[in-house]
Amino acid sequence: MDNKPYFCPNCRSNRVKFSVITRYSQYFMKDAISGEIVDTAETMPLHPDEPEIQCLVCNFAGNEQRFVKQAEREPRMATPTESTY
Repeated sequence: MDNKPYFCPNCRSNRVKFSVITRYSQYFMKDAISGEIVDTAETMPLHPDEPEIQCLVCNFAGNEQRFVKQAEREPRMATPTESTY
């Protein structure tokens, strides 16, 4: 995952709440008549070329570059503030 800002391209309001979607593969064998699982193997993570990111505000999911590019198109500027204490 890139260490760059994200911005949801769908709802265009979320810049902070995201999750990474990971996928796993598990080998198994079933009995042809009863459908019962006969044998299973350990789960193995699938490594996609690019992580899939989900916005936790609108639940939109897409590849990481969509979120990064949207943040580059509409960058968030730091606003200096004066302390009044």
